[in-house]
Amino acid sequence: MASSAQSGGSSGGPAVPTVQRGIVKMVLSGCAIIVRGQPRGGPPPERQINLSNIRAGNLARRAAATQPDAKDTPDEPWAFPAREFLRKKLIGKEVCFTIENKTPQGREYGMIYLGKDTNGENIAESLVAEGLATRREGMRANNPEQNRLAECEEQAKAAKKGMWSEGNGSHTIRDLKYTIENPRHFVDSHHQKPVNAIIEHVRDGSVVRALLLPDYYLVTVMLSGIKCPTFRREADGSETPEPFAAEAKFFTESRLLQRDVQIILESCHNQNILGTILHPNGNITELLLKEGFARCVDWSIAVYTRGAEKLRAAERFAKERRLRIWRDYVAPTANLDQKDKQFVAKVMQVLNADAIVVKLNSGDYKTIHLSSIRPPRLEGENTQDKNKKLRPLYDIPYMFEAREFLRKKLIGKKVNVTVDYIRPASPATDTVPAFSERTCATVTIGGINIAEALVSKGLATVIRYRQDDDQRSSHYDELLAAEARAIKNGKGLHSKKEVPIHRVADISGDTQKAKQFLPFLQRAGRSEAVVEYVFSGSRLKLYLPKETCLITFLLAGIECPRGARNLPGLVQEGEPFSEEATLFTKELVLQREVEVEVESMDKAGNFIGWLHIDGANLSVLLVEHALSKVHFTAERSAYYKSLLSAEEAAKQKKEKVWAHYEEQPVEELMPVLEEKERSASYKPVFVTEITDDLHFYVQDVETGTQLEKLMESMRNDIASHPPVEGSYDPRRGEFCIAKFVDGEWYRARVEKVESPAKVHVFYIDYGNREILPSTRLGTLPPAFSTRVLPAQATEYAFAFIQVPQDEDARTDAVDSVVRDIQNTQCLLNVEHLSAGCPHVTLQFADSKGDVGLGLVKEGLVMVEVRKEKQFQKVVRAVGGRDKSGLCCGGGATPASQGRVGAPREPVKEQGPTILLLLQGKDNGFGFVGGFLKELITSQINRLPVWLKTAAANWSRKFPFAHPPR
Repeated sequence: MASSAQSGGSSGGPAVPTVQRGIVKMVLSGCAIIVRGQPRGGPPPERQINLSNIRAGNLARRAAATQPDAKDTPDEPWAFPAREFLRKKLIGKEVCFTIENKTPQGREYGMIYLGKDTNGENIAESLVAEGLATRREGMRANNPEQNRLAECEEQAKAAKKGMWSEGNGSHTIRDLKYTIENPRHFVDSHHQKPVNAIIEHVRDGSVVRALLLPDYYLVTVMLSGIKCPTFRREADGSETPEPFAAEAKFFTESRLLQRDVQIILESCHNQNILGTILHPNGNITELLLKEGFARCVDWSIAVYTRGAEKLRAAERFAKERRLRIWRDYVAPTANLDQKDKQFVAKVMQVLNADAIVVKLNSGDYKTIHLSSIRPPRLEGENTQDKNKKLRPLYDIPYMFEAREFLRKKLIGKKVNVTVDYIRPASPATDTVPAFSERTCATVTIGGINIAEALVSKGLATVIRYRQDDDQRSSHYDELLAAEARAIKNGKGLHSKKEVPIHRVADISGDTQKAKQFLPFLQRAGRSEAVVEYVFSGSRLKLYLPKETCLITFLLAGIECPRGARNLPGLVQEGEPFSEEATLFTKELVLQREVEVEVESMDKAGNFIGWLHIDGANLSVLLVEHALSKVHFTAERSAYYKSLLSAEEAAKQKKEKVWAHYEEQPVEELMPVLEEKERSASYKPVFVTEITDDLHFYVQDVETGTQLEKLMESMRNDIASHPPVEGSYDPRRGEFCIAKFVDGEWYRARVEKVESPAKVHVFYIDYGNREILPSTRLGTLPPAFSTRVLPAQATEYAFAFIQVPQDEDARTDAVDSVVRDIQNTQCLLNVEHLSAGCPHVTLQFADSKGDVGLGLVKEGLVMVEVRKEKQFQKVVRAVGGRDKSGLCCGGGATPASQGRVGAPREPVKEQGPTILLLLQGKDNGFGFVGGFLKELITSQINRLPVWLKTAAANWSRKFPFAHPPR
């Protein structure tokens, strides 16, 4: 611990005490000090030295908490002045000492000299000379040291110094106060003004025991905003230091222990005071952080007087250099390039109250989440009706206000993005859904931190982290302060008022509501709207603030390339430049405030009209940028000339949709009207499934062998590598494999997931549907995906016939078709296309008889009227309509024609007779008509479909006459 020096002398003389050196760490009392050595790789050793031959008063001692009967012991007179005399003279100074005596208990007594050798000031003599200590009783002056002590004591008595002065010394006894009744009031009473104090004890690097002057309050002070490694107390009473705990404690002790300091009392925590200790040589709080002995703590950093940013900066200094407790520290963005940590980007979309989509300078899009904040969310389990689909934007309180704040502040603006951390992807649990990897950053615009602005308005809350969690906002303290202000002012989520309710009607696709709403929008002229979503270049979803409703809006006057669509059994690829058109519309109008003019609506309840953004017509802009063509319906609009001129300019550039445009030479030719002929090109197909709405699925016979080979290979592969039961997590729209009732695996597509026990699947190669548990599903191997072999089941509908609206009648027709063509080979010809699926005629492979014609002749379906000239011949062949509107099936009786099979209840012979009577006019058959009315009314459920329809038509045209009187 200390160096020693031997004094020279004769070998026969008395032994000279060894002189040792050290630094005074602490003064225990007027006659005892603790000396330490120089630190080498850690805290140095230390030892207690008691001054020989003198005695000073004992300091006050608090009663031990483990001894209930014990009482506090006060200061003895002149004990504290003696301690203070030595403290001011020796603390932190180098001294030398000699050990004269050592007791069996290990107490060491000796002489202490100020300085490096014994020529310095004798501390014992100085104490006695000042009247702060006395010679021990019974000591005889038989050596020079004792003689000098006696002389010093006589001088002090003569001068009436210290304890030799008049009085009993009661004024030197401190009134120590160990507890404070109202710590909060005590702290507030000092108004954060510096209080003089002496540091009496250091518990660890950031917790000390201080004596507040001049009132002698002995309080525990915790340094605001930081925490050092501590000493854990074990069950046996021993203490185990955390890494760098001893070093941190020595760092504080060597600078503050028994020093005169000033403390700013900032807050309180139970009986502990939170404060900042100021020393003439610096601020210990910031020094501890800068040297890597402490870390910032969130719960107390806000009260730090000099500002949390100074503490964060000091901690960041230690982290960057990996000092001590940060020796293994890795920055959250250590793997990112500088250009990826800080960049400027344009905000394109606000996804949520804490997430935005930005466009980088490279043209790429990136989703950014605001660091350390949480958007509004539903509290409790019963706040939402389970039967009602949750719409977070409108149903979660303050979510709409938060989104609107970000939308108005950021959309279309350039912002500064500073990436704080990358949150890794997390799997789903019972209570938390799965999250993909998130880039969390601080976003600023015009020097304003957007997250802080959100929190200060009460539109978001701050996430609380574990103390060792470093993945947080670089402005986390400002966020906490903003939240505290919002709570204090009762803003937003912290308000005690009723939460705002947004009743927004979604009439997208609701034809009835759209019809009621259409006249109002037409009369309104231009209406304000916000573009909520862009489906394609010309199809958008709008929010009308005044009407508080959502509508689907189609741009009028243009023909925009159609995007990719998911059709039953296959995915239809998008037309060229459809994605470019969608992207153009998104960048221009998504989440912007626009004006719309509604002209009409389509049969699906979608409104059609014109959309204006900053005075520009979006339809014209799409045509101008060669992303759309002018539709003939634009001729009636006021924007027709603008559209034509824009289209002509785009044609000249020959870009995008006009890339292959060739201007046709103008020739004067006489118009020749050619009648389009119906094309009949039948191909062999295999019917696999009949649906309840009389649609059917077929497989192409030509590709049947390919399907058989694929199924055989797939089943062999599954047999060798069977899927793990329950490992597959079905998601809507995914392709998978499903085990059918026959125990074999087939390719399928997930259509709906009600629960793990109820998954709706569609067998893409056969057209049938089934509800299965997820345990009977598995991942579709890539070698057997739809890229290798497309889905083989194609949906079609019968052409030229009307499917019965009556459920029983439709069931009869479906049952008849199932009996005759399911799982059989037929011949198919596509007649015309429709929005749902192609309409075809189907023939039996052997007799070439038309299946639809058989249905009509059997009276199970009606003929569909088609006005196209090329279809007139086939419609007449299937069956026309007479004056009564009855499908007469070519004059044959319903039971005599058609291959579809006999009906359930064959029509009796009087069927045609009743039909003739029903078709006749009132020429003497009035009474018969009345009789038939009663007959048909009573037996109506037994009549076949065709006769029911005939009766209804005839009844409307020729009312029954009253019987004669």
